[in-house]
Amino acid sequence: MKTKMKKTSQIYVLLFFFLGLTHSLQLTSNGDLSDNEVRLIRHRQLLEFGDRGENVVVDPSLVFENPRLRNAYIALQAWKQAILSDPNNFTTNWIGSDVCSYTGVYCAPAPDNRRVRTVAGIDLNHADIAGYLPQELGLLTDLALFHVNSNRFCGTVPHRFNRLKLLFELDLSNNRFAGIFPTVVLQLPSLKFLDLRFNEFEGPVPRELFSKDLDAIFINHNRLRFELPDNLGDSPVSVIVVANNQFHGCIPTSLGDMRNLEEIIFMNNGFNSCLPSEIGRLKNVTVFDFSYNDLVGPLPASIGGMVSLEQLNVAHNRFSGKIPASICQLPRLENFTFSNNFFTGESPVCLGLREFDDRRNCLPARPAQRSPGQCAAFLSLPPVDCGSFGCGRSSRPPVIAPSPPTTPSPGSPPSTVPSPPSTTPSPGSPPSPPPVPPSPITPIPPSPGPHSPPVMPSPPSTPPSPGPHSPPGAA
Repeated sequence: MKTKMKKTSQIYVLLFFFLGLTHSLQLTSNGDLSDNEVRLIRHRQLLEFGDRGENVVVDPSLVFENPRLRNAYIALQAWKQAILSDPNNFTTNWIGSDVCSYTGVYCAPAPDNRRVRTVAGIDLNHADIAGYLPQELGLLTDLALFHVNSNRFCGTVPHRFNRLKLLFELDLSNNRFAGIFPTVVLQLPSLKFLDLRFNEFEGPVPRELFSKDLDAIFINHNRLRFELPDNLGDSPVSVIVVANNQFHGCIPTSLGDMRNLEEIIFMNNGFNSCLPSEIGRLKNVTVFDFSYNDLVGPLPASIGGMVSLEQLNVAHNRFSGKIPASICQLPRLENFTFSNNFFTGESPVCLGLREFDDRRNCLPARPAQRSPGQCAAFLSLPPVDCGSFGCGRSSRPPVIAPSPPTTPSPGSPPSTVPSPPSTTPSPGSPPSPPPVPPSPITPIPPSPGPHSPPVMPSPPSTPPSPGPHSPPGAA
């Protein structure tokens, strides 16, 4: 009897907490969520029961075209219950059985039966919605596109997303999702475009991510902290951005094996090795940004083999030695930024580039350089041994020139750098990356990759704009 009363009491405590939570969250206005509101939303997600729509009552009078749209109705009604603030009324018309008419919901013929309509895409970008993602979204088994860029969603990514076997693009960027890296994305066999930037994910990134057949990875501006695995080179991506996290350690030599790579942006982390000479094999890369790290040694002369390179940024590191002339002779190079290092020489051909920045180095006769004392102190230390970092093996011997000694730069790199705006590609075309590097670099989106998403109606396009809680730019 006491045990039964105790269980009943616990249920009432949960209900009391849930009702109080709902009441407090109804007061949420548009704009940034407070930390307390974020905690309350996350607690509410933890209290969610079931994953099959047990809390959704389906009116018997409703008529659905097919069972898939009935499941979609259950999923979307469960999601509507999980939304605590919708100041722009995106979900106001989420009523009735015609789910294909709901704002932000897009239907198309099912891939396995063209006579059956099903929910193929969801686009609620820039809606300023606050809430969480319920497990019932796993009922949308035909979903190919899921875009919720620039909202105020909190909590974690539901594990029932593993049912979304057709999901091609997942954009959760510019929200307040938290917790460890959402490993459920590794269980999505059709996924090509992954955008988790501007959230609060933390901890390590599974090495399996780099073995997955993705075309684009955006995980920048989180709290992810780990060393890059040696299987980085297995990734077939054309674009990878991990900027503004807490990555550290080596740049693996396998980086040179990323044959499809077109843009790589690893700025503002804690990498502290040499750049491997194997990067010279990256023939398709147009944007290469490793600025604001703790990289040392010389710039590999093999960079001269990156024949497609247009923008190169290695500013704010501890590189030294001379700038190889082969870099400045690259046929497409337009912007070369290597300021705030300890270089002691540069080829005259570099001065002819359209845009380049060599300030705050140790270059004789060049303006705005470091003081003689700073340069003398740096150059008095033992030379860098790039082989001592143990950054992986390669079948090709590294090209390493003698380098001046290193010491920490007098000024530490800033904790943040200018942040990019939030964007999402239109569902009808392969994803193209947003501009990410800080000024003066503006990367050019790569040409469409070999992957094409399933054919479906495209949501109305909206110009990229900062989300309701756009991350602030650094000074």
